[in-house]
Amino acid sequence: MSEDPLLRLPRLYADMEDQYADIAAQIGLTCAECPDNCCTSYFQHHTHVEWAYLWLGLAALPKEQLRVIRSRAEEYVNQARQMLAEQRVPDMMCPLNEDGRCILYAHRLMICRLHGVPNVFTLPNGVTKDFSGCFRAQKLDATQPDRPKLDRSELYRRLVELEVDFVRSMPKKPARVRLTLAEMIHQGPPI
Repeated sequence: MSEDPLLRLPRLYADMEDQYADIAAQIGLTCAECPDNCCTSYFQHHTHVEWAYLWLGLAALPKEQLRVIRSRAEEYVNQARQMLAEQRVPDMMCPLNEDGRCILYAHRLMICRLHGVPNVFTLPNGVTKDFSGCFRAQKLDATQPDRPKLDRSELYRRLVELEVDFVRSMPKKPARVRLTLAEMIHQGPPI
């Protein structure tokens, strides 16, 4: 029997952080004193294993703090639905952000960890997707035309492997995940 995917996920996250830090250092990208906050970006996440890992962190919080976070998540979900109905992209603060910092930093999801640096990944069908990174990374592009990019392909492959193992361990086959972090908090742990 292979090791629990929730125990393997932190190793993948550590590798992500190492690769992110390496690329950020090479291109001179820093988040220090950034006027933007990526915690207002509208991201949807797609894995049950990350959702469950997020809830490991949430479950360790004091009950009152968790209640406040769940209330903020509910408010976020309601406001986001309204904005989407008006064909606007939601741009609200993540319910886990307090005073400009993620209170579950160690349990943040892949997209939260890799946002910012220029990156690329190759889909199983061979199509390559290229992302220029955050606005600061894009500004650096003018001075570094051949700048390095983080290749997310292997990281995604490993995450898919963890997801497959995690879903196999679930009592019944779950629906596909396409949820914001606020929706994951509002709905509770994956069943």
